[in-house]
Amino acid sequence: MTDRPTRPKLATATIDRMETQVDPVTPRNRIDGLALVGIAIACVALLAAVFGVSLSFGKVDDARRIAAIAGVATETVPVTVSEFKIEPSTVTVGAGGRLQITNGGSTQHNLAVKGTALHTAMIDPAKTAMLDLASLAAGDYTIICEVPGHEGSGMTGTLHIGAAGTAETVMPGGAMPGMSHGTSAEQMDAIMAARTKAFPAATKGVGAADLAPKVLADGTKEFDLTTSQVDWEVEPGKIVKAMAYNGIVPGPTLRVEPGDHVRVVLHNKMDQSTVIHFHGIDVPNAMDGVPDITQPPVKPGETFTYDFTPKVPMVGLYHSHHNGQVQVPDGLFGAFYVGHMTLPAGTPKLAQDFPMILNDAGTIGFSLNGKSFPATAPVVAKLGDWIKVDYMNEGLMIHPMHLHGVPQLVIAKDGYPQVPHLEDTILVAPGERFSVLIHATAPGVWAWHCHILTHAEREDGMFGMVTALVVK
Repeated sequence: MTDRPTRPKLATATIDRMETQVDPVTPRNRIDGLALVGIAIACVALLAAVFGVSLSFGKVDDARRIAAIAGVATETVPVTVSEFKIEPSTVTVGAGGRLQITNGGSTQHNLAVKGTALHTAMIDPAKTAMLDLASLAAGDYTIICEVPGHEGSGMTGTLHIGAAGTAETVMPGGAMPGMSHGTSAEQMDAIMAARTKAFPAATKGVGAADLAPKVLADGTKEFDLTTSQVDWEVEPGKIVKAMAYNGIVPGPTLRVEPGDHVRVVLHNKMDQSTVIHFHGIDVPNAMDGVPDITQPPVKPGETFTYDFTPKVPMVGLYHSHHNGQVQVPDGLFGAFYVGHMTLPAGTPKLAQDFPMILNDAGTIGFSLNGKSFPATAPVVAKLGDWIKVDYMNEGLMIHPMHLHGVPQLVIAKDGYPQVPHLEDTILVAPGERFSVLIHATAPGVWAWHCHILTHAEREDGMFGMVTALVVK
């Protein structure tokens, strides 16, 4: 695999007046009216006392009544929940507003305002629910998914309720739905352009780097992997608490040959137990890395050695299989290669050969090789280059990977050769690996992204699972 060239910067209510006409009122009529009002109040009080009827609904409608008098429509703000994200992470709504929550994930979620009684019922995938916020006073709140474990996995965010009648509730002409504070089309364009122009943005840490083995006297190839919690910069300024092998996300890429005697020494420096499962790799049962089935969990401070001799070529993965729904999305995953993929006859020498590991949950979130756009690394090629990419899905959702301008030649699935065939968009399910060849025949900057649009775009522009092929 050749080194990548230097990554280039890409150019790239009005208040209506109401006049009430009042007829003259005689003293007798005034007395009768007051008596009727008194009787009505007494009746309402009696109903409240006997049946426990709450009168608080008046407070619920206060914000809407004020907004209606001001000629401001009730604001509805879209929110998407999925494994394990709430998007946008900060939601701004005018007083009297509501949220339209769509489940973009593959399992049930809901949305609740923490510390209040406000919450939706469970929402099925691809379904929508509304959450009325009119009872909330202006201020900041925490929103979560109430499914056990989902809040801790990252499904949390901030809800900001604006004061009634403020500019926050007004959407001037040209405002875009879903944008906060009445953002105009021009402002929205500028916000989006700024993110794109920042690509490729520099961040601390690079994942998936090849790790050279220690070769022992008997020829054994030994890899040392240390798990720990680290600060990982997913995109500029977004630093998360990740779980990492050797301090990087994805962990180091391991490469061996069929027939090699391999040892992987796991040193656990985290505050919870873990293991390593070698996904797709030929290992004996005792080395399969499943806690309490093939081995005990590797406790904090302990070491465990995996010892095996893979016999067949494979494009595989390694990842945690202990508290995996948290540890893997949070960063404990990496690529494992045994030998080399057989290429179609006549394929020239590859200019680049690398894994592209997909994630969509945990602290890392929507990402390619541990980074979110604009911090993802563009693939820079010369006109005519052949490139091999191994899509590896370590997330919780399926991802249709789409490359603009150049078709993708699929040559293998899960490490097993296939009859070569061209595809425009490749559907990669969790745990799957697809090996593709790309012939860089069209000059330009070509967008490359997951085609589930909420995985690649949001109201402030492109994010998450987006990069580019730059053909010079």
